[in-house]
Amino acid sequence: MSDRLASDAAEVTSHRARLARSGGTRLPCLRIPEEAALSAGEEIRLVLDGDQRHATVTSDAKGLLVRGAYDDRKRMREAGTAGGDAENRLVEWAREHDRDPGDAVELDEVDPGYLYGLRVPGERAVYTVTKRPDKGLQDFADSLYDDN
Repeated sequence: MSDRLASDAAEVTSHRARLARSGGTRLPCLRIPEEAALSAGEEIRLVLDGDQRHATVTSDAKGLLVRGAYDDRKRMREAGTAGGDAENRLVEWAREHDRDPGDAVELDEVDPGYLYGLRVPGERAVYTVTKRPDKGLQDFADSLYDDN
C-alpha cells in the first residue's frame, strides 16, 4: 500500500533548484542542488504533475543534473543512445509550466536517493510514496536488459 505526502509535510525536504541548458541544446535540464542526497549514476523516480517518471542523475563541470525524465526505465536508457526517440517528460513539464533555463524550481526529496518531486515555487504538490523495488529482483531485471 502506498502513502501520500504533501510537499509541505515534515517528512519532505525541499531544495531550491534551477533549470539549465542541456549541453549545446536549448532544451532544459534540472540542475541538482548540492544539498540533495544524490550522486552521478543514480537512477531515480521524478514526479512531474503527479506522474512518476524515470531519470538518471549525471554530472558535468558544474555539478549534478538530470537531462530528462521518461515513462519507464527502458525509455530512460534508450534516450541516451543514438536513435532513442522517447518523449522527454522533463522538457514537456518545463514547457507546460512556462519554465526556461535559469528559472527556479522546487525539488522535493520524498524518499532520498529514490523518489523526488519537481514543482513550481509557491505551488503545493501531493506525492504518492511507493515501495522501492526489491534489490534482488531489480538486479535480475537489469541482467535481462543488459543481455539484449
